[in-house]
Amino acid sequence: MQIVQKKGYYYLIHTFRKSGKPTYREIYLGTTVPNDIEQIKETFLRKMLNEEAFAKLEKIRKSFKAQWKRYPETVKKKILLDFSIDFTYNTNAIEGSKITKEETQEILEKRISPNKPLPDILETIAHSKVFFSALNEKKELSGNLILKWHYELFKETKPDIAGKIRDYLVRVGDYRAPDWQDVPALLKEFFSWYYKSKKIMHPLELAARAHYKFEKIHPFGDGNGRAGRLVITHILKNGGYPLLIIEYKRRKSYYRALGKTENDFVNYLIKRYLSRHKEFLGKP
Repeated sequence: MQIVQKKGYYYLIHTFRKSGKPTYREIYLGTTVPNDIEQIKETFLRKMLNEEAFAKLEKIRKSFKAQWKRYPETVKKKILLDFSIDFTYNTNAIEGSKITKEETQEILEKRISPNKPLPDILETIAHSKVFFSALNEKKELSGNLILKWHYELFKETKPDIAGKIRDYLVRVGDYRAPDWQDVPALLKEFFSWYYKSKKIMHPLELAARAHYKFEKIHPFGDGNGRAGRLVITHILKNGGYPLLIIEYKRRKSYYRALGKTENDFVNYLIKRYLSRHKEFLGKP
């Protein structure tokens, strides 16, 4: 989605593929770019998603549900264990863990510890437990729930920050997180937005926006990415959709998307989701 100037007039243009062919939609903005351009982008993006993506997402949901029902319970348990290994490896690797995927599997399946830093091993075990906790959680997303996840993730390796909202400034690369004094109010605003949006927004769009907003608040001293990706898991599971792993090998595109606007990140995550779960769409 981009703003283009044509002969002194501004247009908002969204390019996508429809039936395998590149196409685009545009709306007229005027002789100047409006002050509420991000709200205009959000409305326009949702309209485009209704046209190009939401029907596919619904097909994915239905196909996934039908397939999942056919699996015996023992097969379901194995699928979820394998997924937890993959999810745990990738989300921890993004944050700097030196544990490989094969080592993650050995730790979680065989209880064999590699010759790697003890904190990385402990966080691998903790994350798998919290993943299943988030997956099976029936309660609505809340501040207390996220604090609980964060505490369980880091109580053994970083007890001084585990489950605690930061009271100091943090910087991540070039991004300076909001002043710690503003964090409680920002979290209150976040959950107010979430409860309202949950009633009207598609689960995947909700997950994308919630993740983006949460990462921008950056409420913890460390572990915001891992907590934020559990938020995506919780929302997708409760919405009846197959889950999504942000892969370590694709971390650069993920970080680039987080560095752009919220609407850009939503577009990125939905495209990534459709690509990841295209097997549920059947043959074109």
